[in-house]
Amino acid sequence: MGMLQKCTRLSLRSTYMWSVCPQYSTAVAARETQDRALIVQWTQHRGVHNSRRLGANPVNPSAAPPRLPFSRVTQEDLSFFRALLPGRTITDPDLLKSSNVDWLKTVQGSSDVLLRPKTAEEVSEVLRYCNERNLAVCPQGGNTGLVGGSVPVFDEIILSTSLMNQVIAFDNISGILTCQAGCVLENLSHYLEERDFIMPLDLGAKGSCHIGGNVSTNAGGLRLLRYGSLRGTVLGLEVVLADGRVLNCLATLRKDNTGYDLKQLFIGSEGTLGVITAVSILCPRKPKAVNVAFLECPFYIIIETAGSNATHDEEKLHHFLEEVMTSSLVTDGTVATEATKIKALWSLRERVTEALTHEGYTYKYDISLPVGKIYDLVQDMRRHLGDMAKNVVGYGHVGDGNLHLNITSSSKDPALLAAIEPYVYEWTSQWKGSISAEHGLGLKKRNYIYYSKPSEAVALMGSIKAMLDPKGILNPYKTLPDNIN
Repeated sequence: MGMLQKCTRLSLRSTYMWSVCPQYSTAVAARETQDRALIVQWTQHRGVHNSRRLGANPVNPSAAPPRLPFSRVTQEDLSFFRALLPGRTITDPDLLKSSNVDWLKTVQGSSDVLLRPKTAEEVSEVLRYCNERNLAVCPQGGNTGLVGGSVPVFDEIILSTSLMNQVIAFDNISGILTCQAGCVLENLSHYLEERDFIMPLDLGAKGSCHIGGNVSTNAGGLRLLRYGSLRGTVLGLEVVLADGRVLNCLATLRKDNTGYDLKQLFIGSEGTLGVITAVSILCPRKPKAVNVAFLECPFYIIIETAGSNATHDEEKLHHFLEEVMTSSLVTDGTVATEATKIKALWSLRERVTEALTHEGYTYKYDISLPVGKIYDLVQDMRRHLGDMAKNVVGYGHVGDGNLHLNITSSSKDPALLAAIEPYVYEWTSQWKGSISAEHGLGLKKRNYIYYSKPSEAVALMGSIKAMLDPKGILNPYKTLPDNIN
């Protein structure tokens, strides 16, 4: 056990880790003048081509489009909402502030009304009324999104699921949990752990994000490699459609091949097709043994193993560490088996986003790439931007090819943004990647969808939206591009 002991006795020197790369804070030299000229020339050429693909406002496709001709809230509307939701129709500007701005404070709406229903029936009444009145609605969960998908762009009514926070049922034989959409992910995790199960989903925002929002964005998180995506673990949904109809597909079966799998339409649709009000999800057994290894090499890597036999798992981990250290793939590291130490190691990863806020302004990109190319984008972007940016940071999920690219500057810089976009999406498209791995498209990425999806697929998405929400009242200006080719 010498190798394992060698790794285990290393202490954590810092409670902050800003990057997966140890050279994060080192300035990267710009590419030679000739190479830079070629990049600029190539980008300008691609920009002309893609301005046609992007449609409206090709100069800044992530900017908000003009307000669509929705009705504006009247006193009569407020009277209806107050009668339906007494004490839960919020119009106080001070109370509305936090719901009008996103977590990154980059998108801010001007909604005058926040509604807080408790049941699917109340959501149904709200949407039926709004659809008849042509009032736009922005569904909102924990408001932890990073692409402006969970806040109003203009004066859309905010429909919060925060009071829809009840566990409906749990089957301790099958491990199937049924709950309302407003349940906080961390609360569900505690509920399940007390019953010897765990959520198949874990992410840094678990203390405030809602399971309905997780499903609406098809959030990936830290356990995807082990348990798969929400598209596989969500067994059923209850959804309220734009006209107020309640679609009850809250199945609790592992197998159900009767017709179309309608729930898949709403997973990842970011509230543009319907409002998710309840979820049934398959939860795995709580592992009896958990080990976390924090290794140092050209990158910082956190690896978590989970199994049913602590001795057997420790032997396998020891063999792995021995191999990677003998071969010099890893030069240093530490291992944790106690819950508090495991939490401390994961906090290094989960607090990267928070740490980056101290750099000033951060441009954030959630990219999926072939695993072999996952860090090439970071290095190429450093060369491409040179000293325009303070830092270019890459971290993410190496096992599934999900890269979180972060570019920092002292303040918001239109020239820097123009150098980043659409270059970052062109680069991703060139290597057959996805411009959104797990955070959705929201407002910011809606017009870049063609870099990941063919026009035929986007057109079909538009047809589905038109069928389910013909007036377009559900989360307008999000997910789909301004112009569908």
